[in-house]
Amino acid sequence: MRNTPSGPAPFEPGLEAELRAAMVSFVDGPTAPVVDAAAIERVVSRSRTRRALLGTAAACCVLACATVGFFALKPVPLAPGASPSLSSPANGACTPLATGTPKSGGADATPTRVQTAGAGIALPDLAGMPVEQAESLLRGLGLSCTIMRHTDWNAPAGQVISSAPRGGAEPVAPGSSVLLLVSTGKPDRT
Repeated sequence: MRNTPSGPAPFEPGLEAELRAAMVSFVDGPTAPVVDAAAIERVVSRSRTRRALLGTAAACCVLACATVGFFALKPVPLAPGASPSLSSPANGACTPLATGTPKSGGADATPTRVQTAGAGIALPDLAGMPVEQAESLLRGLGLSCTIMRHTDWNAPAGQVISSAPRGGAEPVAPGSSVLLLVSTGKPDRT
């Protein structure tokens, strides 16, 4: 548009069409982003709540695992009349040892062997046998034994879990003592 002394001049040809096109493209163009502070605060609050719940759930899992571990490893009391002494019983049965898990490298984990001259005895694999059968087999071989009872989720009560020395290892001297780790079965739920 041009200004003239008598007022505005008429539009030049095509200028009006260009102005209309510019206004339409401005109106139809992208809108400015709207920031919703309340929505952002809700998302942040949910995220904090989720993290707090996950932390609480993790703490509960750790506590539950510790509790189960405590009761799974809890020693089983000796049977009435059983003696935790290490002296040999009069009837020739195996000696019961205090209940629990053998300590690696400890004095009660591996019984001492009596070293005698002569040929060694090949110790059979006793794992999986009933304790009475393992006792009888060891007595028949001229060996003594010590029993340690242990809570085991996988082996039924009265089954030999393992022995020290292990069966099939090097021969043992006659009169040696063999440690039998015997299962007491799954722990009580009380």
